[in-house]
Amino acid sequence: MTPDGDNPRMLGVVECFVAVVNQCPSGAVRRVAENALAVVEREGAAALPAQAFLVLSASAGWRGERAAQVKRSLQSFLDASS
Repeated sequence: MTPDGDNPRMLGVVECFVAVVNQCPSGAVRRVAENALAVVEREGAAALPAQAFLVLSASAGWRGERAAQVKRSLQSFLDASS
């Protein structure tokens, strides 16, 4: 942990989706992440950028340390893939 409470470790995209499914309190956001996992399983790695964007957008209202870590990781992935 950093002094401001952030977890500095970057997560993988699929790891982010799983964290949302398991830890986000919003059922709607969890469903978006569950769908993202299903799409990636069906379509493969090419689907990751679009699904990362959808999960990041859906999780905008999720707060807390884990939420910040997930959002930071997804944004970093999207920045690197554009």
